[in-house]
Amino acid sequence: MTRRLAEVAKKVGVSEATVSRVLNGKPGVSEATRQAVLSALDVLGYERPTQLRGDRARLVGLVLPELQNPIFPAFAEVIGGALAQLGLTPVLCTQTKGGVSEADYVDLLLQQQVSGVVFAGGLFAQADAPHDHYRLLAERNIPVVLVNAAIEHLGFPGVSCDDAVAVEQAWRHLASLGHERIGLVLGPSDHMPSARKLAAARAVAGRLPDEFVARAIFSIEGGHAAASRLIDRGVTGIICASDPLALGAIRAARRKGLGVPSQVSVVGYDDSAFMNCTEPPLTTVRQPIEAMGRAAVELLNAQIGGAAVPSEELLFEPELVVRGSTAQPPRE
Repeated sequence: MTRRLAEVAKKVGVSEATVSRVLNGKPGVSEATRQAVLSALDVLGYERPTQLRGDRARLVGLVLPELQNPIFPAFAEVIGGALAQLGLTPVLCTQTKGGVSEADYVDLLLQQQVSGVVFAGGLFAQADAPHDHYRLLAERNIPVVLVNAAIEHLGFPGVSCDDAVAVEQAWRHLASLGHERIGLVLGPSDHMPSARKLAAARAVAGRLPDEFVARAIFSIEGGHAAASRLIDRGVTGIICASDPLALGAIRAARRKGLGVPSQVSVVGYDDSAFMNCTEPPLTTVRQPIEAMGRAAVELLNAQIGGAAVPSEELLFEPELVVRGSTAQPPRE
């Protein structure tokens, strides 16, 4: 032990007492010196003390609600790559029905002494969901960044695509084509991004009948069921809160013997992988995944480095991508 202290102290150019304070987690050492001592341990081939091993690994939890929606693997690719460039190792945590919960993943990540956590979609966006695990992270002073709209009062920095602008772009596009009966397929009523989309639609429409708003779980099947109801109510243009929902809406129209876009126009949201390869290619609103993912990592890394980061949300501008699933409504 004495020899190890001496070698590390010589390597860093500090006293053995300083090295001892770092290894025992004692205060009174600058962050730069602490990192230098830990790096010297690695270079000299010494095992770090147990309580510092998570620090060496520089692990970052990346918590996703699912991988079936292509938008989440896309975020994982951008965020994981940006973390790796900073020497941080992403630990992918994906929820499955009946499997490990988001709160369970947080417990596991805390046991691994992670440097921080990025949530790209999750329970933070649902007002009626449990949020105790977020408060636990805050109490432990673990750096956290949330990707996409969160409920209020969590106090974490966030990176979001502007849901209001997304709906305005989609709505004005359909209206410019001549659609007057435009409906929305959204997520649950407590889902914050969906709530923002609904508020924006009501603002731009002036009047939006309640029967032109359908709720769904985020899946192709959910989109099919919700869009089927809207089509029965006479809607000719459908704006969906995700691309899988939009694919379900196209399926619903076809099951009713209606053409897309000749009789029903459909707009998605995300511009996830392969949406330009569907039949017809999907008109959708693109999230700037690259810019959002990199911003999330920058915010997280700043917190890891001890910098104060504002808890305000960064809003990123979406982009309407017009393809083949929208056209003029049928003439009556």
